[in-house]
Amino acid sequence: MTLFQLEVFLAVVQTGSFTRAGELLNASQSGVSHSIGDLEKELGIPLFTRNRKGVKLTDTGEQILAHVREIMNHTEQIHQAAAASRGMNSGTIRIGSFPSFSANVIPELFQAFRSHYPGVELLLFEGSYAEVEAWIKAGVVDLGFLADPSDGLDTVQLLSDPYVAILPANHPLRGHDMISIEQLTHEPFLSLKSGCEHLVMSAFQERGLSLNKQFEVAENSTILSMVEAGIGVSIVPSMILPAVPANVAVRPLHPPIIRNIGLAVLSQHMVSPAAAAFIKEAQTRFLEHT
Repeated sequence: MTLFQLEVFLAVVQTGSFTRAGELLNASQSGVSHSIGDLEKELGIPLFTRNRKGVKLTDTGEQILAHVREIMNHTEQIHQAAAASRGMNSGTIRIGSFPSFSANVIPELFQAFRSHYPGVELLLFEGSYAEVEAWIKAGVVDLGFLADPSDGLDTVQLLSDPYVAILPANHPLRGHDMISIEQLTHEPFLSLKSGCEHLVMSAFQERGLSLNKQFEVAENSTILSMVEAGIGVSIVPSMILPAVPANVAVRPLHPPIIRNIGLAVLSQHMVSPAAAAFIKEAQTRFLEHT
């Protein structure tokens, strides 16, 4: 068993195709097929099922996948530790993030990190909170930005992001300096399908209130456009305020609803030198802004 065979294995899992795995690794399709065949022969089990649509992991392949990812992660850590001892900045960090954080925070954070560590490659994986958390636990990413992550992950708290009410230009509540959640109970409400929507719902439920939910959408940008058009009101995180149209009113909430955003890893003791440097950069950056 070789590291190249394991790298090929992961590439086939990622692409679902021997041909695309070869393109990813700059190797021939036959070379990929032989590597997988030799690995299956050595292990004495099939790792993939083949059909016209591509390839899919067998049940045993699924079990082996986590171990292969762990081996490759440790290999990357070895390379980075050796590079660090030579005074070199190298390696790759796979980072998970949710859309609003990717759009409003990641660009400046990546730019700051690269100014200090130009030799380190940053790969961004964007998804929902649930996807990012699953990626961390499965070893798909080295670390991930999450809001109120579940137990089982080592998390460094970075910032608190309060939610605000947003209202159409001609809305009667626009004249208030602050909006109570009771005032929004009977308003046509626009909500997100995922994310920290449970924080908003809990704030109402804890007070025995319900929302007049009219639409449920996938993106904050859709909510902003619909509020601007006068279709309804919503509650959104402050982080997206730079994208709020000028004619949409923004008001603080009472009582406040806050999401706590952190940088999560599977274990602080297992992160690579490059990932540890990224965590430190993020902590420093957010400390400067608090």
